[in-house]
Amino acid sequence: AMTHSAQLLDTFPHQPIPDRTALIACIEASASCAQACTACADACLSEDDVAMLADCISTNLVCADLCAATERLLSRRTTADARLIRAMATTCMLACRICAVMCERHATRHAHCQICAEACRECEQACLDLARSIEV
Repeated sequence: AMTHSAQLLDTFPHQPIPDRTALIACIEASASCAQACTACADACLSEDDVAMLADCISTNLVCADLCAATERLLSRRTTADARLIRAMATTCMLACRICAVMCERHATRHAHCQICAEACRECEQACLDLARSIEV
């Protein structure tokens, strides 16, 4: 079944970005990653060693905010400027890479960090693919 983001994208009369597959993948990966990072930050707060996870929590929250903003920008097809989309995808890619590295440090002790790192790596790749597909 087609996702809601894919169905909605198809309703727009004007499609400034030709790579529909990369765009949909990035919208969905960034939404998923924002949720994973938010949940991981909250899970970190419940751990006994919460003080050791302060950097992870902060990094998670930054990544969640950037992923959420990316998902929202990419969902706006009417006025979105290709330069801005490419820049945002590149920024989101970097945030996801930084967060993945942070969570990977804790992944053996905290399952939520392992899951979050995987979501970050998937979003990092989706953002890279989208950025590469855009010629400005």
